[in-house]
Amino acid sequence: VLVEVSGVGYRVVVTPTTAVRLGDTGAKVFLHVHHHIREADQTLYGFLERGERSCFEALLSAHGVGPSLALAVLGVHGPVELARVLADDDVAALCLVPGVGKKTATRLLVELKNSLDLPIDGVPVNGDGSGVGRSALVEVQEALGGLGYTPDEVRSVLVDLGGDDPAVLLREALQRLARA
Repeated sequence: VLVEVSGVGYRVVVTPTTAVRLGDTGAKVFLHVHHHIREADQTLYGFLERGERSCFEALLSAHGVGPSLALAVLGVHGPVELARVLADDDVAALCLVPGVGKKTATRLLVELKNSLDLPIDGVPVNGDGSGVGRSALVEVQEALGGLGYTPDEVRSVLVDLGGDDPAVLLREALQRLARA
């Protein structure tokens, strides 16, 4: 995909799903970008949601997973589906990704289970309106992680939070962490 920013065109690699969701040529888009730098190459990878980019970066942290394989995994399984696959230890689902065999799938399950913190266990997706919006929780989770809190600490305070506003959720989570 070619994205023009202030008159400069940037080639951004996206998943096929993202490409379809981008819309018509010339439409305004907002992408969360991962800038991947190798010895002789620099590539931009674009994602419509911050959670997708976080999953991509978590996949890159696994041994033997490069950008192409990480994009292939996200092309088959979105962030929420990938988290379900990891939680269920579903080797067969990971084997659906082109280039991933049983051995690689098993290794990915072991390596990613602890590094991929999406979605937060025990927090409902707001299908019936009772749960918090997943993207708000993801923003708060990333902010708390950036402040140095461990995934276990973050998970413990986010499980029963309510609301859609990330700023309000973050404030309440920080208050709970301060009391703990």
